[in-house]
Amino acid sequence: MIKQMRPALIMLTALTVLTGVLYPLAITGLAQLAFPHQARGSLIEAGGRVVGSELIGQWFEDPKYFWPRLSATSHKPYNAASSSGSNYGPLNPDLRKATAGRVEQLRKSDPGNTGPIPADLITASASGLDPHISPDAAVWQAARVARSRGLEHARIAALIAEVAEGRQFGFLGEPRVNVLRLNLRLDEMK
Repeated sequence: MIKQMRPALIMLTALTVLTGVLYPLAITGLAQLAFPHQARGSLIEAGGRVVGSELIGQWFEDPKYFWPRLSATSHKPYNAASSSGSNYGPLNPDLRKATAGRVEQLRKSDPGNTGPIPADLITASASGLDPHISPDAAVWQAARVARSRGLEHARIAALIAEVAEGRQFGFLGEPRVNVLRLNLRLDEMK
């Protein structure tokens, strides 16, 4: 029996060291060299301190900021330790109730805005952590943000156009706006 156990333990130890230590260290080292920003979490800094990540949304409630998509994470919005969607289907009455409540909240926040509300402002993303909104969702909020900050609407619209990202590689995905980056740039405006 010892004769059979010895090679098995040697292989277990060797594979554990190879796949559990050496391979992860090598991949981490290569990632740090080739993609240092992404390997460190795509962190966003402002004023010399980390304020968030490009990949995880943050909740903003103040009317002077752009608001993100709804977050379906538990305990608090955009809880990265609890990524989840609502899992409500399109015929689920709870989804209808939630979207109706969000529409009401958005209409109250900007009563003069009678335009159609973009879908991404009233529905949660699949992960509940989406850091982006559509350019249409940002434009829909522009008047409220401009009014709250005492800025011209045209300046806010220009900022949205400047911060908006196009399709990845020119054809993948949809145009989008990172809400945290947009709000940080907004804070830089005088």
